[in-house]
Amino acid sequence: MKRNCVRLPALMVLWLALAPAGFAEPLPVKTVEFSSEAVGRKMKYNIVLPEKYEQSMDRYPVLYLLHGFSSNYRSWARLRAPEYARSYDLIVVMPDVGNSWYVNWAVSEDGQKNRWEDYMVKDLIGHIDATYRTIAKREGRAINGLSMGGYGAIMLGLKHPDLFCSIGSHSGALSYAKSAGERLRSGQPLPPRKEPSTTPVPEIGIEGFSSQAERTPKGKMFEKAEDCAACDPFQLVLQVPREQLPHIYLDCGTEDRLLDSAQAFAKLLREKKIPFTYAESGGGHSAPYWAREVGVSMAVQYAILQRALNGTKTPAPAVKRGQ
Repeated sequence: MKRNCVRLPALMVLWLALAPAGFAEPLPVKTVEFSSEAVGRKMKYNIVLPEKYEQSMDRYPVLYLLHGFSSNYRSWARLRAPEYARSYDLIVVMPDVGNSWYVNWAVSEDGQKNRWEDYMVKDLIGHIDATYRTIAKREGRAINGLSMGGYGAIMLGLKHPDLFCSIGSHSGALSYAKSAGERLRSGQPLPPRKEPSTTPVPEIGIEGFSSQAERTPKGKMFEKAEDCAACDPFQLVLQVPREQLPHIYLDCGTEDRLLDSAQAFAKLLREKKIPFTYAESGGGHSAPYWAREVGVSMAVQYAILQRALNGTKTPAPAVKRGQ
């Protein structure tokens, strides 16, 4: 197994000290419904509260975990996130965004409201901070995701560095907006989307938002190359003042089709001397990989949150390590 990250001894000590051994009893998962002005509908999220939340009046940092394309807010609960969360004084929020890619769509059709970036950074975070005892500031928030959600977490974190002190990606489609922009600049149309399934998924439990067809926005995500640039992590990371950059965590499986994207983004960060944590290990674009690696990223991001809240800086240079 190959993994590139901070330093092997430091990460192993962190993992052994903080991560649950074996299969710990997962924390309870609560499903909550709320109304979002940005998308004009009721939405749901899953949330895991710290074990002693009800017995204390403490405030807690929040980790937002974002799902991938064709998935939903229930996916992270199946990927051991509630189990890993037991080791930390941490609120874990797992929202739903359908197949939106976490962006404000350039064009919405059929009377839809598809401001999914606003849904995340305004409606959802505002609701979470108003409803739970959170540490409602940058130092108390981290965001991470897988695949489409990995892109979303890095993109949102770089567009809103005032909101998150740590941003992360598992197997992220980090080149998604970059590739779309290159096509539009060359005069090529964006590739047509596959016709999504109209079969409802009852477990999602959101009226009018349970089939892949309903969960895929109507309209155009990007209309011009400028729309892509505004959501492209490769450009966004160069626009954030160095002192305002959040900690960046990246990993990808060595058999993952998106490995080139992760390596290209890591190469850019190295060239620009931007601190980050990077890991590669065996695995593909699959649930077993994410269920394993979220345990590592949660340990790292919790440590970053604690350091930020304690007022210390957290350098995280990319240093290769291998088996």
